[in-house]
Amino acid sequence: MSEDADRDLTSGSLWRPLLALSAPIVVTQLLQVLYNLVDTIWVGQLGTDAVSALSFSWPPVFVLISLGGGLTLAGSVLVAQNKGADKLDRVNEVAGQTLAFVTLFSLVLGVVGYFMAPTFLRLIGAEPGTDVFTYSVEYMRVIFVGVWFMFGFFVFQSLLRGWGDTKTPMYLMALSVAVNIVLDPIFIFGFQENPLFALVGLESLQAPLYAATGFTGYGVQGAAIATIISRSLATIPGVALLFTGHLGLSLSFSDLRLELETMKRIVEIGYPASIEQSSGALSYSAMTAIVAIVGPTAVASFGISSRINSLVFLLAVGLGMGVETAVGQNLGAERAQRARRVVFMAVGILVSVYLVLTLVAVAYAEPIVSVFIEGDDPRSGEVVNIGVRFLYIVAPTWGLMGVFHVIKGCFNGAGSTRAAMIFSVTAVWGLQVVPAYVLLAWFDMGTDGAWWAIALMHAGAALLVTAWFARDTWSDRVVDEDDLAPTPAD
Repeated sequence: MSEDADRDLTSGSLWRPLLALSAPIVVTQLLQVLYNLVDTIWVGQLGTDAVSALSFSWPPVFVLISLGGGLTLAGSVLVAQNKGADKLDRVNEVAGQTLAFVTLFSLVLGVVGYFMAPTFLRLIGAEPGTDVFTYSVEYMRVIFVGVWFMFGFFVFQSLLRGWGDTKTPMYLMALSVAVNIVLDPIFIFGFQENPLFALVGLESLQAPLYAATGFTGYGVQGAAIATIISRSLATIPGVALLFTGHLGLSLSFSDLRLELETMKRIVEIGYPASIEQSSGALSYSAMTAIVAIVGPTAVASFGISSRINSLVFLLAVGLGMGVETAVGQNLGAERAQRARRVVFMAVGILVSVYLVLTLVAVAYAEPIVSVFIEGDDPRSGEVVNIGVRFLYIVAPTWGLMGVFHVIKGCFNGAGSTRAAMIFSVTAVWGLQVVPAYVLLAWFDMGTDGAWWAIALMHAGAALLVTAWFARDTWSDRVVDEDDLAPTPAD
């Protein structure tokens, strides 16, 4: 097994292994975001209503996915700390339990999401009877039918991250995104008027393919179909590899049998992360509803601006996940001082990078936003202007956002998921949603009020977690001799 598939961060230099661990996570997060960016770019060719449908669809989807996504964090933390504590006999058990538990959870959420899609949309301000509402329901229901393909990959990625392998998920995700880039325009536009053929210089193939199939695509719903098919190409091989032993982990079917004590441990560590992630996703839904007060054009711009922010945001999330693994392994090995050094290094890296990105975003705000909207739409100019204001106001706080996510990753790696949850919920609701509504609705600041609330959240959240980190109450490991229920072999 290569070093890349079994990275140990408990000894030797920290800079190189931290960057080697985090860089593939950042790339994988970038590829995750590309799913939404590609959807937005292709769907944007259908007009503002179609883009608005994506903006309305994703918040409810994120809320439900996040409920189970937090449980995958428990698997990552327990794998990392057990490995750091050299309790390798426990690693496969907790990995198998996490996979089985999250799979059942995802199936339940898929059923709930499918049938509740119209209700969720009405709650965040989508207006029934409109094209936007119809497109949103169609998109959401396809996503929920195939939701396990998202959950399965999240589990696979989290378990390998705890082990120290971040390259394998990156390779599989790259394959999946490449397929999605091709399938998206095919399922959205069919073969009659497909911009992909003109883009790659194959217009001559378009007419014969349409004549042979008569396929005109599925519009916005086609983007969801392409996404699910593409994600399955990463999830199915990834989960299968967990049972082979080629990646360090070697699950057996017996590891999938749910055991009460192990499930309790997973839930104990994972439920705060589930609350944190779902609360963050729900706050996005709330922000969408607040921005919808201004109108559908503002919602379309918010969707585009949020995707740009996510593209930048993934750097902080990716490095935060690397910190999570490094802190977990070092606390498992009872090396708390080394875990602290990881945090200081990561903060220095992110603040430096975000300084450069902020300068670029402010200097080229208009062309950056314009990439994501169809220029022929009569409302495109207004959408771009609102998005430019977003970058002017929010981009200067990106470095503070990075500080928050690195320190939060430290808390998660230590198993202090409740602290991470409290700070995240306080930030997104107390420092973002409430101020956004007040500034937009009471002070009539329009979308600028929402943008200033996001900037306030970045600054306030960084201050809160830094103060708590300095207290040094997070550095006790969660692994001990009774961490997991005994297996039959014990």
